[in-house]
Amino acid sequence: MLKPASLSRNLQSEASPQLVHSLHETRTSVLSLAADDAHIFSGNQNHDISVWDKRSYELKATLRGHTGSVLGLEYAKDKKWLFSSSGDSTVRVWSTETLQPLYVIDPYLENCAGDLFSLAWSSALQTIFVGCQNTSLQWYNFRELPKTVSGDSLSSLASFSGTSTPTYSSSRKAHKFFDSYPQYERRPADIYANNGTPIRAHGRGSPESDGSDIPAPREFLGIPASNVIDSAHYGYIYCMTVLTEREHGIQLATGSGDETVKLWSCETGLPELLHEFTCNHGAVLALVAKGDTVYAGCQDGYVKVLDLETRTLVRTIIVQEGIDILAMSMLDSDLYTCSANGWVKVWDVVPPKIRLARADGDGEEGSHSCIGSGSFNDTMLYALGKFITIPSISSDPSHREDCRQAAIWLRKCLGQLGAHTFLLPTGEGNNPIVLGTFKGSMSDKPKRRILFYGHYDVIPAPPDGWHSDPFVASGRNGYLYGRGVTDDKGPIIATACAAADLLSRRALEVDFVFLVEGEEESGSTGFGDAVQKHKTLIGDIDAIIVSNSTWIGDDWPCITYGLRGVVHCGLDISSDRPDLHSGLEGGAVAEPMVDMVKLLATLIDNNRVVQIPGFYEQVREQTEEEEELYKLLSDVTQRPASLLSSRWREPSLTVHNIGISGPKNATVIPGTVKAQISLRIVPDQDLDTIVRSLREYLHKSFEQFRSPNRLTVTVDHTADWWLGRLDDHWFKSLESAVREEWGVEPLRIREGGSIPSVPYLEKEFGCHALHLPMGQSSDQAHLPDERISIINLHKGKAVVERFLLKVADKNASESSFHDL
Repeated sequence: MLKPASLSRNLQSEASPQLVHSLHETRTSVLSLAADDAHIFSGNQNHDISVWDKRSYELKATLRGHTGSVLGLEYAKDKKWLFSSSGDSTVRVWSTETLQPLYVIDPYLENCAGDLFSLAWSSALQTIFVGCQNTSLQWYNFRELPKTVSGDSLSSLASFSGTSTPTYSSSRKAHKFFDSYPQYERRPADIYANNGTPIRAHGRGSPESDGSDIPAPREFLGIPASNVIDSAHYGYIYCMTVLTEREHGIQLATGSGDETVKLWSCETGLPELLHEFTCNHGAVLALVAKGDTVYAGCQDGYVKVLDLETRTLVRTIIVQEGIDILAMSMLDSDLYTCSANGWVKVWDVVPPKIRLARADGDGEEGSHSCIGSGSFNDTMLYALGKFITIPSISSDPSHREDCRQAAIWLRKCLGQLGAHTFLLPTGEGNNPIVLGTFKGSMSDKPKRRILFYGHYDVIPAPPDGWHSDPFVASGRNGYLYGRGVTDDKGPIIATACAAADLLSRRALEVDFVFLVEGEEESGSTGFGDAVQKHKTLIGDIDAIIVSNSTWIGDDWPCITYGLRGVVHCGLDISSDRPDLHSGLEGGAVAEPMVDMVKLLATLIDNNRVVQIPGFYEQVREQTEEEEELYKLLSDVTQRPASLLSSRWREPSLTVHNIGISGPKNATVIPGTVKAQISLRIVPDQDLDTIVRSLREYLHKSFEQFRSPNRLTVTVDHTADWWLGRLDDHWFKSLESAVREEWGVEPLRIREGGSIPSVPYLEKEFGCHALHLPMGQSSDQAHLPDERISIINLHKGKAVVERFLLKVADKNASESSFHDL
């Protein structure tokens, strides 16, 4: 049983429902549930109804009387009654105060009604509606309860039942499920006036009882022929719900094996068909309503979301394809779906998003939940699920169209959230930039203008090592898995939802500009030129915020304030000969491979010291404050401070790979050998000086070999280092927002990697950049099973909201950032 108190909505932290207790039926299956303030009632396959005490969780009583499985339970709070329907073709009414039987209700044509699958009580009409196996919809109105009926006077019920069968027009075509025909006309009672009513024996018990211990009901009732709609559906009526919160009066929704949901008006007491929704995803097995929306749980794992106002299917939630949805329930704005595989999934349906997936110990290993489909106010998980399905791999030309579609989708998403959006071209063959601006509230004082930078492209995701489809967002144990969830699609969506929430509450008092590129994983080709060309459209910027990295660990929130720069360099050594056979030419020629090995060996010594002249001359000295910070981080991470320093604030050189021409077997002397190296640079190394020194050193070293081969040096890509300002109000506002949201002082960390656009944007707009990592160190960015914590997404979104509120209060005349 799920504890209702744990389901309270919290926009900043989605609390998971906690298992409070398990109630076990040892010899039977539980087919139906209902509850009042004191009890939980479970209808069982063994014909009984178990009554469990809500406080002690003990079995308090067993209600016996049915001779078939208890298929439906319905609690009437105003009457303190419990209705039960069964495969024995009866409805029984019990007092929830005395736990004694009150009435037995026989459906019209009880021998033909079959199993009674569903019940719905209307307190306003004092009517119980019954969904039958024979496709009829029946109801009993307790305002018409005969005062003379008792167990000793049953003959007076003759007028409440009948055995006649209606006739149908031969012009109608039979439905695919049945040979009968729909009929919604009221059946005149006098046609059936002479038909008899079968007399029910008292005290029919469960198979385990001889009946002597079963109390007799006070009265036996029969549904009159006038309270029947034959062939209300073309299939069994599995579920129904009464709609009472609508301005159009009392209505009834019914779901059936014919794959439809029907909406009935009950204002006159007689259901009149208003509309039929076609679901087309198997039998409708469960229904629940919220305001003007009905949720229909279908046989193959889909929930159809039906809008009663427009009478349209507005969205589909994919719970788990092929797995029947057996039951649903609504608590506040949370929809619970219960599937045949034992999973209970919780969806926030205002808007519908999946919030939790739980399985019992018998659940399949490796099974997982999916992101639902729909439109939301808080669209974060839904939108991220959609975003992940687009394989926007910028490094693969075959995914060029996918990248374009990702840009188009993101533009539409930002637009639906309230931004003014554009696509900015970045040149022939390059992916466009998405520009979106959330405009803050108008006021007398000047507004700050904050720019968020991100990238919608991802790296490839070979299937090896993944436990789920990398391009389907999959939820497991509090994490979402999929390529791009943490780098960088998740932070983009979380930040956009933060802006949308503030905008919807009229609390956004800054202009928040999104600049999201599609080439970051491939060198940001064309990004700088496009920004310069469209700088007027982007506008003046006061600060930049980035979220494109992870924490140093898994448990402590961080703020990144430094990135190393990078120089990617390609080396090519070739001879004037083709590939040769080592048995014929070995020892007689100068081999390019030998030259390459010797050249690479000159770059770094045995102590990993880079040998390029002047390489370390401009490296900024470590301050005492920074040294103390590394000691703190060392205590937190249990890693040596020297290791953290070498990764973050010291320059380095890496040899990445060596490639050769020819067939690559052991007898070939390759005519051409290629290698790739990179340098990581730090404050205050000058990027241009480092590139120039690298070129000069490589050529000078190669000349000393006096080799007849040729060396070509190509600098493929560069990015400058970045170091944030820790003493300005922008950083302090972000640090305060993290502290307030997480309840701890965030760690100040640096990254060994590079984000080329961060230092570029700082210089281009003359303002500070801030870096808020949302992911954890275990998020597997660029690796199989990339993931992000759902809690981190929610709290990351909340931190951005807090930050935007704080900086809006700052004095607009305060200087931003000019001297980089």
